[in-house]
Amino acid sequence: MRSFQTNTSSTISFILTGFPEMESLEHWLSGLLLLLYAISIVGNILILFIIKEEQSLHQPMYYFLSLLSVNDLGVSFSTLPTVLASMCFHVPEIAFDACLAQMFFIHFFSWTESGILLAMSFDRYVAICNPLHYSSVLTDARVAHMGMSIVVRSFCMVFPLPFLLKRLPFCKANVLTHSYCLHPDLIRLPCGDTTINSMYGLFIVISAFGIDSVLILLSYVLILRSVLAIASREERLKTLNTCVSHISAVLIFYVPMISVSMVHRFVKHAPEYVHKFTSLVYLFVPPMLNPIIYSIKTKEIRRRLHKMLSGTKF
Repeated sequence: MRSFQTNTSSTISFILTGFPEMESLEHWLSGLLLLLYAISIVGNILILFIIKEEQSLHQPMYYFLSLLSVNDLGVSFSTLPTVLASMCFHVPEIAFDACLAQMFFIHFFSWTESGILLAMSFDRYVAICNPLHYSSVLTDARVAHMGMSIVVRSFCMVFPLPFLLKRLPFCKANVLTHSYCLHPDLIRLPCGDTTINSMYGLFIVISAFGIDSVLILLSYVLILRSVLAIASREERLKTLNTCVSHISAVLIFYVPMISVSMVHRFVKHAPEYVHKFTSLVYLFVPPMLNPIIYSIKTKEIRRRLHKMLSGTKF
């Protein structure tokens, strides 16, 4: 391990770590991560291809699903280079600027996913509570504006993070906890005052994840109230079934994220591999499961996949 006195990007590098305490299982872990990457990348590309080719899926709900798939591909490709380098090829070193760039993209896609899930909950709210106005409320132009707003919001929130870190002197041990660069991991290393970094990080977490999760919850309270007003039990179940995919996507995103936060703040004395495992679940599981969930629950996507796998002409 090395120590540094300045934050000059040409002289600073970080050492990424995988699971050194589980060295005997390293090959199995590497194989598992590669499998997760393959499922995530292939699954999300298939979702995008099917939505593009299937005319019946050219609707606001599936436009948002396309955004989610693009974002999940971004999450996977943001972590892939350093995970491969550190765990498969045993090249754990990463340059300062490259680490900041990776940190930016990982957090950018995380914030964007939260915004997309919020937009999808609004789509479900309009479809169930105001079905007669659905096509007039969620026009193609409005969906495009919502998508752009989500991206711009995420960019504006994450953009200051690399510059807030770059101003600090790094003079502590340069070993990171994970095989990729995360902001909570990086702010442990400077020997200067990181109060601004910590406060800004907390501010954007509350203003993005906090507000988004509350609005998603509120949308489902209104949806549930509308569904309970339906007289037929069969119709109630049919209506709720249209929300199952989105609810699953929300849970597999927010539950790991909350777990990472809880472990980081309240279980500090837990073994290091527990922190690493919760972080891996947070970054790897949603991009892998989202295409599987929507493939199972969406009849048009399921039918198109069946045709592709059986070799039937479309």
